[in-house]
Amino acid sequence: MDKWNQTSNDFILLGLFPPNQTGLLLLTLVILIFFIASVGNSVMIHLIRLDPRLHTTMYLLLSQLSLMDLMYISSTVPKMVFNFLSGQKGISFLGCGLQSFFFLTMACSEGLLLASMAYDRYVAICHPLHYPIRMSKMICVQMIIGSWILGSINSLAHTVYALHLPYCQSRVIDHFFCDVPAMLPLACMDTWVYEYMVFVSTSLFLFLPFLGTTTSYGRVLFTVYHMHSKEGRKKAFTTCSTHLTVVTFYYAPFVYTYLRPRKLRSPREDKILAVFYTILTPMLNPMIYSLRNKEVLGAMKRVFGTSSSMEE
Repeated sequence: MDKWNQTSNDFILLGLFPPNQTGLLLLTLVILIFFIASVGNSVMIHLIRLDPRLHTTMYLLLSQLSLMDLMYISSTVPKMVFNFLSGQKGISFLGCGLQSFFFLTMACSEGLLLASMAYDRYVAICHPLHYPIRMSKMICVQMIIGSWILGSINSLAHTVYALHLPYCQSRVIDHFFCDVPAMLPLACMDTWVYEYMVFVSTSLFLFLPFLGTTTSYGRVLFTVYHMHSKEGRKKAFTTCSTHLTVVTFYYAPFVYTYLRPRKLRSPREDKILAVFYTILTPMLNPMIYSLRNKEVLGAMKRVFGTSSSMEE
């Protein structure tokens, strides 16, 4: 290992699971989740593109969420599966940079997009008369483009900085993908300035959008409670609470991982928390936001000819 550290610019990923039967069983579960997430998000993108009834701002945002989730889970899981099955743990310097860039881009962009989706529901329910103006297709497109651009710029800055750090000691990353905070302990220089940058970025792209998202859904529940029937309140509460569960699955582990000081973090805990926002959330999003939606199920029937028994 010492010889490898001195002669290679590549990195080693220790992975998520132990190389035994238990690890193989858990990896099989991850592969199944990856398949479900890939199919679910691909179907959503296809449906929204083909069905004119879904060409609204809400579903335009949902299509982008599905695209981000598809790219999100694809940036980490295939490499992890390949390394486990092949017995190889290496990842090239360039490959590590690309993985870090795409992961951070999707992470930040999705954080902003989820807040936009919550705002869309808030305006639609709390201010329906203003909805055509405050959430026009042009504004929706601007929100989407802004999420992608801001996420990409932030990701590029962090990736370039991380790859320019002097790694003069071990290049073994105790994680299942090239996560920048997991790479910082390997640097042979003081990284407190960069850790402060991580704190600021996490606050802007994750913590503040999380507060905005929970506030929006809270206002929706408050408005519906005073305006609709008991049945309507129950339906709205179920919908909003379900959405909040998935949103919390995404934001909370992310914020908790990235806002903690390094001395309070452990690689094992970071990897477990990363499973929530890198693997589970991309699978849950199409189910919660879309595949349980009657309009989406109707679109599936029209496009694929599925049975109406799928509808609730």
